[in-house]
Parts: sequence; C-alpha cells; structure tokens
Amino acid sequence: MAKKNFTRLRQQISGASFGKAQLHPDPFVQFEIWFDQAVNCGILEPNAMTLATSAPDGRVSARIVLLKGFDERGFTFFTNYESEKAKQLAANPNASLVFMWLELQRQVRIEGRTVKVAETESDNYFASRPRASQIGAWTSPQSRAIPNRQYLEDKYLDIEKFYSGREIPRPDFWGGYRLVPEKIEFWQGREGRLHDRLLYLLSGHGWTIKRLAP
Repeated sequence: MAKKNFTRLRQQISGASFGKAQLHPDPFVQFEIWFDQAVNCGILEPNAMTLATSAPDGRVSARIVLLKGFDERGFTFFTNYESEKAKQLAANPNASLVFMWLELQRQVRIEGRTVKVAETESDNYFASRPRASQIGAWTSPQSRAIPNRQYLEDKYLDIEKFYSGREIPRPDFWGGYRLVPEKIEFWQGREGRLHDRLLYLLSGHGWTIKRLAP
C-alpha cells in the first residue's frame, strides 16, 4: 500500500467570528438558525448526523442516520428496533450526535439520553414515507447476516405483493427515538485552528454557556 501524504490534504479555515454575542440563549433556537443556513446553502443531506452508541462491554459504534425532527424535547430519528444500534440503546440509552457542515466550516455535537417516541409519532412518520421505503422497513432484518442480495430482493417482492392495493402498516419492530440533550456544542472553524467552541450545559437552572479551547 502506497504511503499517503496527508499534509497535502490540509485546508485553510477562515470562518466568521462566533462568540456569545452571536449566540442565542436557547440552544434549540441556535441549532435551528444553523440548520436553516445549512439547508439554504444547498448542502447535500444537511440532516445527516453521526449517531454514536456503546455496547455493554464498552465497545463504541457509530453510523450515519438522518434527523427527522427537532424541538425543545430533543432530536428525533427512526430505525429498526431490532438493529444493533437499538440493542445498544436498550442497554445504555446514553448516546451522541454529530453534525458536520464542511461548506460552512461548522460542527454541532450533542450528548444526552435516548427515549423511544410515542407510537402515534412513529405511526405518523411511517405513513409519510414513500411506499418503497415502507416496504423496505418490512423487508430488512437490519444488522443481521443475510445469504445474499437476492434474499432482500425476493423478500421485497413478496411484501410488495402481499400489500398490493392496501395501506402498509408500521412494523412493531420499527419506530423512532428522541435524543434528549444534556450538552450541545457549536463549533465554528477559524483561521490558524483557533476555532470557536461554545458549549451549552443543562443544569437545574436551565442552560449555561461556556467557551471551550479549540
């Protein structure tokens, strides 16, 4: 394997100043401001986020999932409740989310505990999904080993035929989680790697804000 020269990959960062004067006191409002800017500047999948979970033995796993909603209660995503991530969340509900918007030289890190959303919320979201995605949820035994691609394609066709002309219900093994944050950090890239990092911490008196060294 050829040796890579990673120094050639270094990029100059010169983002705008970001301090408490530009920060909204409510972290959910601040997230909405940054999220809307990411959407408006045309970033592909601005709601893509890394979800990190841990197994009972301490091993950490991370993968990309899609944010499907947020408000003052937390950040919502949907998945198979029998997947590896779901098993890890059942054992340890603490998790972390990371958004990276390179075009804006911004990152948001969120830490907290996850809870399952209400069944009605999962039902409503499932009903809004494209029919192909609904069939896919029934088709995939997520995170389990399967013999080949043909297994999925055959099962997909069987389920498509079974529900032909009918509404597709949400599987009881599929639904949403909400990460209820205890920490939310906003990172803005700055020149010379002296980045701005502003951290919201939840306490009994609400949210406090601290500046972190880059």
